[in-house]
Amino acid sequence: MIKVSESARHKVVSLMTEEGFNATTDYVRVGVKSGGCSGLSYELKFDKSAADTDKVFEDNNVRIIVDKKSFLYLVGTTLEYSGGLNGKGFVFNNPNAQRTCGCGESFSL
Repeated sequence: MIKVSESARHKVVSLMTEEGFNATTDYVRVGVKSGGCSGLSYELKFDKSAADTDKVFEDNNVRIIVDKKSFLYLVGTTLEYSGGLNGKGFVFNNPNAQRTCGCGESFSL
């Protein structure tokens, strides 16, 4: 399962509304791709539908979809949002990551 913090929920709902998505019926697609300084990087976007092969979760009133391959890397991850002057934006707190880069946008296992 992937969890969503309260701060991330507020930001996701706000961004989805701005971009023409409905937070109660549409999804946040979370994934992992090759790249970044540590080998793997996170992806985050909005989607109107889930594929048959996607894992579907709901946490804190946010609907999340993850492809099966990415799910293996993201089990137990919490999506957080850090705003303010020194904020990084969305942050993935991934217990599976053994090493992360300085910017926090990539990791390795």
